[in-house]
Amino acid sequence: VSRAEYQRSLRQSLEQIIEVIAATVDERDSYTAGHQRRVAGICVRLGAELGLDSERIHGLRLAAMIHDLGKISVPAEILAKPRALSRVEFELIKQHPRIGFDIVKDVIFPWPIAQMILQHHERLDGSGYPLGLKADAILLESRILAVADTVEAMSSHRPYRAALGTEVALKEISAHRGITLDAQVVDACLRVFREQGYEIED
Repeated sequence: VSRAEYQRSLRQSLEQIIEVIAATVDERDSYTAGHQRRVAGICVRLGAELGLDSERIHGLRLAAMIHDLGKISVPAEILAKPRALSRVEFELIKQHPRIGFDIVKDVIFPWPIAQMILQHHERLDGSGYPLGLKADAILLESRILAVADTVEAMSSHRPYRAALGTEVALKEISAHRGITLDAQVVDACLRVFREQGYEIED
């Protein structure tokens, strides 16, 4: 087996592992089934719009596919709760980026996937979690994930509310542009949806 073939085979195995992990998370939480896949689709378009190279976009897509992996540690009744969470329940949910990071941090990927997962709820002004990182301390991929995650979550049905629709989601990210969400990423997202007519896949 040539080195190139070995690398290709290894890469394929990593991708299959990620697909299995994503399916496991979806299986456990039917309400957000497909959420990670749809977020990954948005991330790919945003990455391309921002001029990232194909290899970097590929790593971003794989991270997006498992960004909520840490939710496997959250009790299913909290994930499926049909009303707003209590403060204690929300504190539990807020642990999921760190738990996801802990699960994959020792896997040797060619991309910083564990860090992307850890940082996807960080916000530019330091108001995010779990580390309270600010601005450029947050990976660009995590800033892309943050915007894609917000748009998909608001556009889709959740146990505690009906889908709000894409336009409401785009207005929300516009309101946070340059404050909690990266301005360039928000602008790219608005172009992709409003000018290029991108629609979130089912």
